[in-house]
Amino acid sequence: MTDISAQPWMTGEAADLFAMATEFFGREVPAGREKWEAQQHVDRSFWRKCGELGLLCVNAPVEYGGGGGSFLHQATIQEAYARLGDRSWGNTIHSGVVADYISDYGTGEQCRRWLPKMATGEMLGALAMTEPSGGSDLKALRTRAVRTDEGWRISGSKTFITNGGSADLVLVACSTDPSKGSRGISLVVVEAKDAAGFTRGRPLSKLGQHGADTTELHFDDVLVPASNLLGQEGQGFAIMMGKLPQERLMIGITAVNAIELAVAVTTDYVAERNAFGGPLLDKQHVRFELAECATLAKVARVFLNECIRVHLSAGLDLATSSMCKWWLTDIQCQVVDRCLQLHGGYGYMTEYTIARLYADARAQRIYGGTNEIQKELIARSLKATGRY
Repeated sequence: MTDISAQPWMTGEAADLFAMATEFFGREVPAGREKWEAQQHVDRSFWRKCGELGLLCVNAPVEYGGGGGSFLHQATIQEAYARLGDRSWGNTIHSGVVADYISDYGTGEQCRRWLPKMATGEMLGALAMTEPSGGSDLKALRTRAVRTDEGWRISGSKTFITNGGSADLVLVACSTDPSKGSRGISLVVVEAKDAAGFTRGRPLSKLGQHGADTTELHFDDVLVPASNLLGQEGQGFAIMMGKLPQERLMIGITAVNAIELAVAVTTDYVAERNAFGGPLLDKQHVRFELAECATLAKVARVFLNECIRVHLSAGLDLATSSMCKWWLTDIQCQVVDRCLQLHGGYGYMTEYTIARLYADARAQRIYGGTNEIQKELIARSLKATGRY
């Protein structure tokens, strides 16, 4: 695995955070993984431990219980966790998306009400964007929020929602004025406890990422106070689009760590596995396959580091974030597949890390906007500017 502390964006403070998080995750995640996968969600006690260590809402302002950090600190925590090859913990959405939305667009009252509890793990966050009929097409939202004298009344359904089964706070993308298209989309916050008309579907049975909490959510005339509107009415689509580059960069961090882990565990395996009179690593084909995969891992890491550097200094543009997301996740799937092949039949056994990496990788090319959508966004930027 890459020495992450040697990365150009890893400052001394971030390196200390990385060391602490690595030690904690290395102890807690392997111990909890089997249980999390069986129950299809991470224990709330794990979230609370993360809160005690300051690993939640690290970007949120200190006055609201957060760490007062930047994306550098969020990326550092993501690196420490992703290196284990586990995909159960939904902190990318909780801290990297929901808490950031509230910090950047919430009122002072909203920040005081929600962020301190999110920082301790007492309150978990989810973002409800995707709908059963819409997929990546956010402009086609059918969930409605109607303003009344009592507040907002929400009706509709969402699917594939990370943290959906456990979330106490759900940011719901709604159409508040269908006549305005994307300019009529708003974000309304539902506090799940005792919200009449709010129900959760069963945990979704997935190909991989079995420990991740992924569910359907249903809103049947759910009433929330008018003060639960996040940002301005009609600003929801712009808020989501503005934050997608960072979300896609976080997906890229997961992809690169999975690539590096796949190469590492496969190198160890072929060095130990004997076939046809000697270690597999002695076979030229095996060495060439590993050489190619290791090269792809190196290039992926360099590209990711550059994306992180740009995002920390000026903010990553939409087209580059799309390049980051589609290419890194495509390479993740390619490398993991090739590494699984080098394991032979054992690569298909779930007790081997490579099998879990294979099953978990496939969704990376779908969520955060499918890779086909990413290519379309890149192509539009080329058409608009004539360059990249």
